[in-house]
Amino acid sequence: MITTLLINSVAIFLCAYLLNGVEVKNYFTALGVAVVLAIVNVLIKPVIVLLTLPLTVITLGLFVLVINAWMLMLTGKIVDGFKVKGFGAAFLFGILISLLNAILFRLF
Repeated sequence: MITTLLINSVAIFLCAYLLNGVEVKNYFTALGVAVVLAIVNVLIKPVIVLLTLPLTVITLGLFVLVINAWMLMLTGKIVDGFKVKGFGAAFLFGILISLLNAILFRLF
């Protein structure tokens, strides 16, 4: 679990560096974002997915990307030093984090 959080925080830090619409103050902030995002994804995301299940089925699962962006925006409201400047930035940030996490998990 600790390894997963560390890899996620590296992905968050690197993706924030690459994307203009997302700001992370430092690596420790990225680590905090990884922890809060994990908590949000465990507690809130399943409820949202269940409530939007018909829309998710109609869009063949693509609506989950929108839910991921919402979770990132919520995390941006909770964590000081982490700012997401709009839905588009959160959407791209979520996709980038997923891709970079896949690459980092393959390497480690």
